Amino acid sequence: MTLSLTETFVQLLYLGASILFVLGLKDLGDAQTARRGVLLAEIGMVAAVAGTLLYGVGVTQVIVRWEWIVVALLIGSAVGTGMGLWIPMTKMPERIALSHAFGGLAVGLVGVVEYLQHGGPHMSTLQITATGLEVALGALTFTGSIMAFGKLQGFITGRPVTYPGQNISNMLMIVGTLGLIGFLVYSPDASWAFYSVATLGVLLGVLLVLPIGGADMPVVICLLNSYAGLAAAATGFALGNNVLIICGALDGFSGFLLGMMMSKAMNRSFANVLFGAFGAAPEAKAVTEGASASGPAPNVGSVEEAAEVLRAARSVIVVPGYGMAVSQAQHAVRDLANVLQANGCDVRYAIHPVAGRMPGHMNVLLAEANVPYDHLFDLDVINDDFTATDVALVVGANDVVNPAARSNQSSPIYGMPILSADMAKTCVVLKRSLNPGFAGIENELFVRPNTMMVLGDAKKTLMQFTSALKE
Repeated sequence: MTLSLTETFVQLLYLGASILFVLGLKDLGDAQTARRGVLLAEIGMVAAVAGTLLYGVGVTQVIVRWEWIVVALLIGSAVGTGMGLWIPMTKMPERIALSHAFGGLAVGLVGVVEYLQHGGPHMSTLQITATGLEVALGALTFTGSIMAFGKLQGFITGRPVTYPGQNISNMLMIVGTLGLIGFLVYSPDASWAFYSVATLGVLLGVLLVLPIGGADMPVVICLLNSYAGLAAAATGFALGNNVLIICGALDGFSGFLLGMMMSKAMNRSFANVLFGAFGAAPEAKAVTEGASASGPAPNVGSVEEAAEVLRAARSVIVVPGYGMAVSQAQHAVRDLANVLQANGCDVRYAIHPVAGRMPGHMNVLLAEANVPYDHLFDLDVINDDFTATDVALVVGANDVVNPAARSNQSSPIYGMPILSADMAKTCVVLKRSLNPGFAGIENELFVRPNTMMVLGDAKKTLMQFTSALKE
């Protein structure tokens, strides 16, 4: 079949967009080329949209009125620009969850319109299967992302919400959804089955995220990203759009692989994160400031005492955690580091893969505070350096520095790779209180003889450190 000039140009645009997506994803793997990767992906998306509009006008001629397209472009551009300009970096996990929700809703609505427009009996087996998967995954991504946003924002409890038979009922709903899609292949005109698939997708999005705790959001965000990508790929099959298939597959499988990496960083299986309701029942009480029944009391120090320790330090490793994000202390961390460096101290940052509420959460916050990226080090690179470090400054991190992960085989986090902050000569821990972390267990770091706890808001405490060091 000979392609017209317009069709040829559209296919070239799609090919160029696909290449740009691949190159952009590759560049995102390195901090030095990440900006270029984002730019390449943006150019690829412009090319893909242009190709789709050109195809609709010059080939299929389904676009006969531009008014709604222009209105949609203006609304989408306004919303996207507003989110980019006004949502602070500290709310990046919530913003990403909302973006996934919008993507899932768009894909689901496209599937519904495709089914209404063409009708089940007139769709091929591939089209009806892809449309069913597209609607199910799109609906699941939409409500699941809204649930993740609610947990991150605090509208919904961050603790896992469980009930008897939860996992079994969820599995039955998943099997039922797949069964209904199979039934649609056999009987494409069964509209009740199609809308049942959409309804089950909406319910699954809520029920699958409900039992997952807030600290497991890095994995959930990766998984929702994967769902959105797979839904987009299914849309590509339903519409016969090659660029959607390619970018959806890239998005889906990269999100899935990243989720697997996050699970490995917690020494937990993917299934345990999704169905284990981790953190639902604390197995130990919080360490208290006085003597505890389980061991020695923590050494709670003053701001002045901790500042003197930092003044004498020649090397400091900062360990940021979710508490830094909550108190928005990243700028205060940078200011303290600048003063320490001016005094001849070497300051570096140790980043745990699952610190915070999304992959790269700490990296994003520190970048927003203009901390040089070459001062940030992954766990595998910097962990051996703690033993030769004067001070490990833990800012709002908890479970990712708990030595129980190395030594206590009965601990729920046993085997999880942790940052060896306890190996430093002195460990200064900034926490709002002595409550346990997400895992609900005592942190052995708090009662180590070389640990000094400084209680209070991390941002305020860091600012007091900086003022004391400047005197």
